[in-house]
Amino acid sequence: MEERFYREQEIARLPDFLPAATYNLAHTLLARAGTCLFVPIRSMQYMAVLDAEEFIFVDSQNRAWVELAWQHFRPQARASLDERVPFEVVHYLPQAAETMKRLPAEFHQALLLLAGRQKPDTPATVLTLHAGAKAPPDDTAG
Repeated sequence: MEERFYREQEIARLPDFLPAATYNLAHTLLARAGTCLFVPIRSMQYMAVLDAEEFIFVDSQNRAWVELAWQHFRPQARASLDERVPFEVVHYLPQAAETMKRLPAEFHQALLLLAGRQKPDTPATVLTLHAGAKAPPDDTAG
């Protein structure tokens, strides 16, 4: 299934920072999903669409039109994985500034919900490695 989104002329472009927990979780979920990830933000009736280049946000009432986008993430600007990530917020519709007041927190909650639903159902097994134990013979040697 193919989704198409449209953008009006850019109204504003503002610098911002995304908390590390949100950035890291978004990219972990995106890596699991492949090239694109849809994140429903039910509390706001919005949909986030993530890809490697940007995160776009659309209102469910007008879902073909991008209201705002988060672009130009610069994770390399941080010194550690727990530091916030600089990026740019691009407004395409007049209500984008108002939407941004709630969006970062609600987006993070939506990511947590999505991650919780994707947890594996099978238990993990931890193998105990004993010091001094010999590795099995290598059958590939000639």
